[in-house]
Amino acid sequence: MNLQDAYVPDTGISAENVAFYRDFGYLVAPSLFSNEEIDELRQEASRIFRGQRGSVEGLVPVSDKESDEEVLKKYVAIHFPHKISPVVKKYLSHTGILDILARTVSPNLKCMQSMLFIKAPGKAGQSWHQDEYYIPTRDTSLVGAWIAIDDATIENGCLWIIPGSHKPAYIRKRIPNSSPEYADVDTVDVSGFPEESFVPVEVSRGTVVFFNGYTLHSSLRNKTSDHFRMALVNHYMSAESMLPWDQDGNLPPTADLRDVVLVRGEDPYGYKGIQDLNRPFLRPEILDIRKE
Repeated sequence: MNLQDAYVPDTGISAENVAFYRDFGYLVAPSLFSNEEIDELRQEASRIFRGQRGSVEGLVPVSDKESDEEVLKKYVAIHFPHKISPVVKKYLSHTGILDILARTVSPNLKCMQSMLFIKAPGKAGQSWHQDEYYIPTRDTSLVGAWIAIDDATIENGCLWIIPGSHKPAYIRKRIPNSSPEYADVDTVDVSGFPEESFVPVEVSRGTVVFFNGYTLHSSLRNKTSDHFRMALVNHYMSAESMLPWDQDGNLPPTADLRDVVLVRGEDPYGYKGIQDLNRPFLRPEILDIRKE
């Protein structure tokens, strides 16, 4: 594995990058977002959690005397912020992201989810998981685009990835979680992987990490006292595939969820129309989603 091929150059995605993504299930695109774009996302995050972008169940009233940092420390994450934020929705179609996805996934792309993670000092991380476990697709095209709004380090809880873990393309066994590093009640059993294969993905703000829906990834607790690790994560897939997703049982069962945003190319299922079903919601401190 040549780790250098994991990094997308400023000149754009290369054939070596495409091969690396196919073989190892992730890519890193440094500085894909400008400082100005990241500043806009950070400011928008404060507006969202101050309730300035609309009502979300669980948001608490905010005093004008509270700093943005004090407000953000109250929360873990919000799902579907693009439903209420024009800024977040705009960045679903970020050209830099779509250019990479067009080479690694499909020239026809749709987005079904956005998630804004706060990861304040002291907050726990996410256990080992595969996004495909939560968002089922028919063609293994699911990919997460993880946009670093803050520098992400081992100390403040950066992503960890197991390269190549996507290759079997099946949902791996989950077991109860006993680690205080994670907020989840369960985790994928990674005992079959040597620990030296776990790769920390430390990145600077503006970097985007792409990972396949079957790639095992996690993050540890933010052990700093004064550094956030904020990130916006958007999930995409090929528009050619249907999406049999009931949003963890919150929506009626379906063969093809049409609450999606076409972000590039053509939608073969456009004749079905688009629905507005998902609503923004706050992620609980402890995540307990059991699908079996």
